[in-house]
Amino acid sequence: MILYAKWQDGYEAQITTEEFRRACRCAHCTGESVGDKIFSRPKPVKNEPGVFQLESLTPVGNYAVQAAWANGHDTGIYTWDYFREVFEKNNLDTPEKLEAAKAKELTESKKIKLDVL
Repeated sequence: MILYAKWQDGYEAQITTEEFRRACRCAHCTGESVGDKIFSRPKPVKNEPGVFQLESLTPVGNYAVQAAWANGHDTGIYTWDYFREVFEKNNLDTPEKLEAAKAKELTESKKIKLDVL
């Protein structure tokens, strides 16, 4: 899935929802510690159904946006500055990058198998 954004200064970018999800900075994804005390270790994003399927983006005050994903993950908050940084870093800014992302999405979507008992 491709996520598109346009800013008031005219900057436009598009990235994969996979890259957006992998950029999550919540405590679940990055771990949580205070000083030397570790409360939780980082948990890698696994390629499982719904993990890269963006359900919604909700504004958080005037400073951020919160993403909700189809697998239930919804604790990631992206400040507007970080949101832009993620887009600048992962922009599909050439036709080749965009086509490669679309091809990868089609290939990987065929790999999901669901066995129903």
